Amino acid sequence: MPSKSHSLNPGFPAHRTLSVCGGAHALHDGFTDLLNVLYPLLQVQFGLSYAAIGALKAVYSSAMASGQIPSGWLAAKVGSVAVLVLGTALVGVGYALAGLSGSLYGVVVGLMLAGLGGSTQHPIASSLVAGAYPGLRSRTALGTYNFTGDLGKVALPAIFALVAASIGWRDALLVTAAIAIVGAGTIFLSLRPAEIGAKGAKGGKAVAGQDRPWAFWLLFSIHVADSAVRSGFLIFLPFLLQAKGANLPTIGLALSLLFAGGAAGKLVMGWLGARFGVVSSVIATEMATTVLILALLPLSLTPALVLLPLVGLMLNGTSSVLYGTIPEFVTVERRTHAFAVFYTGGSVAGATSPFLFGLLGDFIGLVPAMMGVAGLALLTLPLVWALRPAFRAEGASYPPV
Repeated sequence: MPSKSHSLNPGFPAHRTLSVCGGAHALHDGFTDLLNVLYPLLQVQFGLSYAAIGALKAVYSSAMASGQIPSGWLAAKVGSVAVLVLGTALVGVGYALAGLSGSLYGVVVGLMLAGLGGSTQHPIASSLVAGAYPGLRSRTALGTYNFTGDLGKVALPAIFALVAASIGWRDALLVTAAIAIVGAGTIFLSLRPAEIGAKGAKGGKAVAGQDRPWAFWLLFSIHVADSAVRSGFLIFLPFLLQAKGANLPTIGLALSLLFAGGAAGKLVMGWLGARFGVVSSVIATEMATTVLILALLPLSLTPALVLLPLVGLMLNGTSSVLYGTIPEFVTVERRTHAFAVFYTGGSVAGATSPFLFGLLGDFIGLVPAMMGVAGLALLTLPLVWALRPAFRAEGASYPPV
C-alpha cells in the first residue's frame, strides 16, 4: 500500500482518496459481476434463450463502453466527484428500476442505465488516484486501486446470490440499489472536501506529465492486445480443462485460482513497475504469459490447477503497470479523458476478442487457438520496446492526446 502522502489539496490525505476510490472500484466491479448470477435467474423467469442472455450482456457492456469517454468530458465540465457520485447513484436507479418493474423491458432499461452509471468509475477514480499520488508513486497507487476491483468481484456476487436465494432476484436488486445509493453518498461526503480544497488551495502543485501522443497510443495498443490475450484465454480455459477431465466444480475452482492469482498480480506488478520500470516489467510479464500458457497445454489436470495462480498473476499483472504509466504521458488537464479512452479500448477488446478467437478455435482447433492467444502476447514486445524513449524525453512539447 502506498505510504500516506498528500493530494492536490495539501490538507487532504492521499490515502483517503485511494481508499474511497478503491471502495468505489470494488463496488462498481462487483455491481458488474453480480450480473453473472442474475442472468440464469432471468433465463428461468422469462424463458430466455442463450442468444437473448447474450443480448442482455451486450446492453450493459455497450452502455458501459460507450459512456466512458463522455464521462471524462463531463467530469472536466462539472467536476470529477460530482460525476462519480451521479454515476454510482445511476447504477442504483437502474437496478431499482429492474427490480421494481419485474418485466423484461424494465430489466433491459435498468441494465442500460446501470451500465451508463458504471462507465463513470474507471476513468474518474483512476484520475483522482493519479492526482493524489503524483510522479512515479502513481504506478504503485494505481496498482493498489486496480487490485480493489477484484475484491468487489469476489464479494458482491456472493452476497447477491445469498440474498436472491432468500428473497428473490427482484428484491435482491433493490438491496443492490440501496448499496449503490449509500456508496454514492459516501463518495460525496468523503471526496467532496478534497475537491473543494484543491480548488481553493494556493501554491499546491502536482507533478504533471507531458503530452506525448505517440507514447500514449503505443501504451493504448499494448493495453488492447493485453486485454485481447486475457479475454481469449478465459474463453478457452474451461474447454481446455474439460478436455483434461475436469467437471463443473473443478472448473469453478480453476477459475477461482486464476482470479486469485490475477488479483495478486494487479497488486504486485504495480509495485514492480514502479521499482524496475515499465519496459522491463511489461516485457517480463508478457513473455511469462506466453511461456505459462504454452506450458499449461500439455499438463494433466492437477499440475494445470497448480499452475493457474501463476498464470493469473502474469495475465492480469500487466494491466496495473500500464494503467500506472498513463499519467506520465498526458498533462493533468487531459488525464481523465486519457483514462476514459484507455479503458474504452480495453472494454472493446475484451468484448470482441472472444468472438474472434472463438472463430479461430472453430477453424483450427482448441490447442492451436490457445497457442495463437499465447503468441499474441509476444506481439506486444516491439511496442513495449518502442516506448523506451518516452521515459527519457524531457521538456518536449507535443499536441494533446
